[in-house]
Amino acid sequence: MTSTARFDRGHTDDLMTFLAASPSPYHAVANAAERLEKAGFRQVEETAAWEGTAGGKYVIRGGALIAWYVPEGAAAHTPFRIVGAHTDSPNLRVKPEPDMGAQGWRQVAVEIYGGTLLNTWLDRDLGLAGRLTLRDGSHHLVNVDRAVLRVPQLAIHLDRQVNEGMKLERQRHMQPIWGLGEVREGDLIRFVAEEAGVDAEDVSGWDLMVHAIEAPTYLGRDRELLAGPRMDNLISVHAGVAALAAVAGREELPYIPVLAAFDHEENGSEADTGAQGPLLGNVLERSVYARGGAYEDRARAFAGSICLSSDVGHAVHPNYAERHDPTHRPRPNGGPILKVNVNQRYATDGSGRAVFAAACEKAGVPWQSFVSNNDMPCGTTIGPITAARHGISTVDIGVACLSMHSARELCGAEDPYLLANALVAFLEG
Repeated sequence: MTSTARFDRGHTDDLMTFLAASPSPYHAVANAAERLEKAGFRQVEETAAWEGTAGGKYVIRGGALIAWYVPEGAAAHTPFRIVGAHTDSPNLRVKPEPDMGAQGWRQVAVEIYGGTLLNTWLDRDLGLAGRLTLRDGSHHLVNVDRAVLRVPQLAIHLDRQVNEGMKLERQRHMQPIWGLGEVREGDLIRFVAEEAGVDAEDVSGWDLMVHAIEAPTYLGRDRELLAGPRMDNLISVHAGVAALAAVAGREELPYIPVLAAFDHEENGSEADTGAQGPLLGNVLERSVYARGGAYEDRARAFAGSICLSSDVGHAVHPNYAERHDPTHRPRPNGGPILKVNVNQRYATDGSGRAVFAAACEKAGVPWQSFVSNNDMPCGTTIGPITAARHGISTVDIGVACLSMHSARELCGAEDPYLLANALVAFLEG
């Protein structure tokens, strides 16, 4: 299919800004909320009573965000159209007692989060970001977006066989350095607290992680590619925010459009902010009940709802083509991918394919199919979890990329824009 959705580089430029400003799930959620506020959405607290008024609303819990738009006069049993995504990415996360060192080097104790490509964090200038929790329970975001950390690789002179195969031990080899001298307990948190503008004595908890400070950039002779951090899966979060903001205010909508951006997908989604948790179901149910609905309305709404679970997938790799299915080889700038696995690692079925194809056709967006090589294990997403937990028909889609789970990933520069256009058409119904 030839695309009639003319590529707007402004969307990809804005995505690059979003990626750079979102070094942690907490920053991603804050930036998404700021964009939704500009589109007229307002935050509601989970601990408050909800009103059934029309308009855009959102809930934040930690690194997760659920946002929805209720058209004027929407019945309690109105179905939902949901874009699902996740805010977290594989990385290195700071341990509870972070100050360590050896041989005169000061280091930071980190734990490996998710299925990280460890070698991509070597010899790279790294910053530190996340949130601090104070004694009064308040949270403060912090982003030290400059070179303060580095995981140094062993020189080839001391490991002559390194190019024949490198084995990294997670505990011994992945602890970054951040200076010289004596190790002093509390140094790292004092430093981060100062960067955040708070008193270190008030800090009682932290959720901190390492990030590559190199900015997102166009790549290639014609700038047809996009390289950057955390594209898995902030591409989908950004596209979902843009799509939800675009449809908000359209009172003729036959569905209630929703964005569900979860945390902790990369380690199984088993968290109160993950897709395995109750957050999405609670929000959808409370929306039904706030509009005067009963359980019957909730059951009708869920039965008629559809979710597009949007996450990155694998583009065909030119150097490892044999690792891909021989008849399904997604290419950059070929449009979003429909992800299928008959063993339900992806939730797509034939009916879901029809919904996605209709949205792409309406948007004038090309699309591609993805399945794994039968000899290669298949990853999974929030899609099957959403379908099983809530009984909502779910379709797995995304953008094809290379270097998934690397500190820096690569995709077609047009594909995020094409994805957002498809999501708009889907939310419009």
